[in-house]
Parts: sequence; structure tokens; C-alpha cells
Amino acid sequence: MDAKQYTTEAALYFSKAANSHSKSLNFRRFEHASEAIRFAVEELTPKALAGCSLEVDEQHFFGREIRPLYDSEDYPLRRR
Repeated sequence: MDAKQYTTEAALYFSKAANSHSKSLNFRRFEHASEAIRFAVEELTPKALAGCSLEVDEQHFFGREIRPLYDSEDYPLRRR
């Protein structure tokens, strides 16, 4: 992901269910991809993060591909 894509609208698909039998999927749209990435890394459990999907500019990032976006030098927001 390049630096300008962090300001692009993004969609995040995730499950917060602790029960692996639950197939409930949540969808959340974010004005900026950086906000979606921060939510995924800082608010979701490691298990939920591993199973989530981020869509930015028709590009998809799955599970463990999201954390490196947060750790990138291009990431514009303050980290926890």
C-alpha cells in the first residue's frame, strides 16, 4: 500500500465472536484506510485480526497482511 492509499475509503470485514462456531460477520466502512487499520490492530483480538479482511481501492489485505500496514513508516496516525 502506498502512502496516499492510507487516506482512501476502506471496508473492513471481521468477526468478533469468541465462539468459532458462530459465522457472524461484521462489516464496517471507514473514511480512511488508516482508521480501518488502526481499528483492526488496536481493537480486534489477535484471532479476529487473523480472520479479517480489509478492502482499499479494490485491493484486498487478509489477516496477517494488515499488521505490516500499521507498522509501516507510511502509516500516518499515532500508534498506541
